[in-house]
Amino acid sequence: MPSDWSLSSQLEKDTINIGDLPLSRVLVIKDAHYPWLLLVPRRAGAVEIIDLDEVQQAQLMTEISRVSRALKEITKCDKLNIAALGNMVPQLHVHIIARRSGDAAWPRPVWGVMPPLPHDPEEVQQFISALRRKIWLG
Repeated sequence: MPSDWSLSSQLEKDTINIGDLPLSRVLVIKDAHYPWLLLVPRRAGAVEIIDLDEVQQAQLMTEISRVSRALKEITKCDKLNIAALGNMVPQLHVHIIARRSGDAAWPRPVWGVMPPLPHDPEEVQQFISALRRKIWLG
């Protein structure tokens, strides 16, 4: 990993760090309305997926698949939303959101629908522990 990479201050403020996969840092968004993860490739200056070389792009897709499978298995969600937008935070990051029909934003996108709801500390730690086991972080 290049030593000049660092996590955006906005992402740092809005997330809980779960750990690092070979390419990406895995984060939980601080919003209990939805099981919502981010993958942030640890590559300085990456804004778009095309800023990664082809090997890194393939690794990112592998990590998205691994984390998505785990999230779906843990949450038993109805749908996964996966997106790399970057309109507010340009640092390349991929959202993986477990959705349920009837959640606070369903069927609309989650952005801006509800103010973030703080996680229950015990519940979020149980979720993080389960996720870490499923994605081979511990």
